[in-house]
Amino acid sequence: MRKTLWRLVAVSFAVTLIAAACGGDDDGAAEAPAEEPGTAAAEPAEAPTETVTIEYWLWDGNQQPYYEQCAADFEAANPTIDVEIVQFGWGDYWTNVTAGFASASGPDVFTDHLARYPEFVASGVLVPLNDFVARDGVDTGAYFPGLAELWVDDNGNRYGLPKDFDTIALVMNSDVIAEAGVTAEDFAAAQWNPDDGGTFQQLIMQLSIDANGNRGDSGDFDSGNVEIYGLGLEGNFGAFGQTTFSAFAGSTGFSFLDVNPFGDSANYDDPRLAATIDWFARMIDEGYAVPIEDVESLGGTTVFQNGSAAVMADGSWKIGTYLGADTPFPVEFAPVPVGPSGSRASMFNGLADSINQNSEHQEEAWQWVKYMASAACQDIIGESAVVFPAIPSSADLAVASHEVNGVDVSAFTVHVDEGTTFLFPITDSASQIEALVGPAMQEILRGQADAADRLAQVADEVDAILGS
Repeated sequence: MRKTLWRLVAVSFAVTLIAAACGGDDDGAAEAPAEEPGTAAAEPAEAPTETVTIEYWLWDGNQQPYYEQCAADFEAANPTIDVEIVQFGWGDYWTNVTAGFASASGPDVFTDHLARYPEFVASGVLVPLNDFVARDGVDTGAYFPGLAELWVDDNGNRYGLPKDFDTIALVMNSDVIAEAGVTAEDFAAAQWNPDDGGTFQQLIMQLSIDANGNRGDSGDFDSGNVEIYGLGLEGNFGAFGQTTFSAFAGSTGFSFLDVNPFGDSANYDDPRLAATIDWFARMIDEGYAVPIEDVESLGGTTVFQNGSAAVMADGSWKIGTYLGADTPFPVEFAPVPVGPSGSRASMFNGLADSINQNSEHQEEAWQWVKYMASAACQDIIGESAVVFPAIPSSADLAVASHEVNGVDVSAFTVHVDEGTTFLFPITDSASQIEALVGPAMQEILRGQADAADRLAQVADEVDAILGS
């Protein structure tokens, strides 16, 4: 990505954050906060006389080798600190993290998520970083504007330093779309609406093939005997649908919360959301999208990689997965379609590393967190191109790395280039919302409930949780 684009990223995301920020907080996004709450600056710990081992957990196995390299460099510069890296799959990861908190154990440092950290803060299990940041003079303006502020709660306490960001795009089976006479450019020009699906649905129908070789736009298509579904689903939707429905709902102008972050009410009764989910349910029923049962039993990525789906929305953190050996065919990327609002939309998420309050080595844990948030480590991550780092110059390395390998990732960066990102919903009730909305989504996708009625019901329940 050219430097001009990254400047546009900064402007567009800053505008998005200010528009969504609770309480009208308009701290300069390109500068470190003027004042960090907390007690007096943390005093540096005495130099340990023997080696201390800190445990670091992450969920993305694709990133682990590069954080191992960061750890090796860190250990060379800090010979009295060893870093042990442990990786769990997404589901097991959060089970083990929360179990560690409950048993006063767990990792010293772990990769944190915007959907999780507010609840951890409410439980008092994270170490505020304010004093460490102030003591060591960490420049929180070194990251893309707004990313650092996402990890500051409504009391002004910081619980993470940014490490990366992500957006959503379409991944396509190049062989399947070529055989159908469809191109990535066709998808880039596609428009979508929840009524008839627009030109996007026409492309999906064209890519759907039944067991007799009939395509979805043929009158002979057998929706009960499908061999290749035009549209894959990365996951089973859940409450926020980051890689499934969020981009489509967002393109209608829908937003999850009245104010993000830390809103007082949700918008699950918005007719635009109901229409979006109803469209997905129709696509499944008519044989153009993978049944939710297959997604649940196999996983959306596996369904795509085994050739059963032609096109699927997914996150930028999975680029390496689709370019890797486990995908037995060439792939291309295209932006999600333009929606009724007149623009595309992508949920914008950023990860950070947090320190466990149970850690007996919080000073050493902080040194590791600080290092991962520095250009020294983020350059390694950028050169690997496994994700887009939070530091602009490191993100440039990721884009350049893809370009050298002939991979066009502009389908992901177009959102920040055009200012069409919206924030992942940040609330301290995410798990409760998920427990209510997730099952409702599955009922709708299985044809067991009407979208508008069922979502209106959960909207009242979610608002009761949020206190409105």
